[in-house]
Amino acid sequence: MKRSCRFSLPVTVVSLAIGYIYASTVFVFVEQWFGLGSSPGIMNAVVFTSIAAMCVLTYTRAMFTDPGRVPATYMPDIEDCDNPVHEIKRKGGDLRYCQKCSHYKPPRAHHCRVCKRCVLRMDHHCIWMNNCVGHANYKVFLLFVLYAVIACIYSLVLLVGSLANDFERDEEKTEGSARIIYVTCALLVVPLSVALTVLFGWNIYLILHNKTTIEYHEGVRAMWLAEKGGDVYSHPYDLGAYENLITVLGPNIFCWVFPTLGRTDSGLRFRTIYDKMLSASSPK
Repeated sequence: MKRSCRFSLPVTVVSLAIGYIYASTVFVFVEQWFGLGSSPGIMNAVVFTSIAAMCVLTYTRAMFTDPGRVPATYMPDIEDCDNPVHEIKRKGGDLRYCQKCSHYKPPRAHHCRVCKRCVLRMDHHCIWMNNCVGHANYKVFLLFVLYAVIACIYSLVLLVGSLANDFERDEEKTEGSARIIYVTCALLVVPLSVALTVLFGWNIYLILHNKTTIEYHEGVRAMWLAEKGGDVYSHPYDLGAYENLITVLGPNIFCWVFPTLGRTDSGLRFRTIYDKMLSASSPK
């Protein structure tokens, strides 16, 4: 599912940052430290180019892939004995219905005010790619963050190594323009490395518990209400760490780090702990 191209200022900023960090790393840091004509220089340039290419590929796919659209004909089947969980409104206990889209909302779907429609298994709306992160593009979004973290840390290592090499030779040889590139790139790469590492760690936590960002915040409130009533809250979609991972990244572990299709389900129904309990208790 593809959507029309809608560039924005944040998307332009991300694109320029990727291009600037790549050019600085390959044509300044690698050149100054090893020389692009040497074997170590060629090796580092090829490796960093490969990582940068994966960044661009996953970023593009996350930006242009439709995160998941609720079919106009969707109707929850409350008589489906195989689906014991039906999400309801907090107030009134009715089945979740989107007044803006004029249709029922499947489990884990939410309305995005920016995209102006409901998104399947919505995690959040990301202004940096002008798209929602949802059912169909969550894996490529996660991979973009992963490759961006690797690229930033790699670039930072090459920056520090190049500077150290310049100081060992003769720091006076470093031209003013090169110094500006070092400073500018450092101001970009250092905070990006920290922020993206935290973001990646946060998303790994969410995946291991099979939660979205929205469900995490809803779960905090649900946990508080459960404790207040003397009950224990359990997230209904938490199937265990490994099952949660394959739910998002796919069953083939060797494809986890590649932007292949992670999930093949429709996004209208998700396996729950109740399904797991029923399958475990059913006679074999």
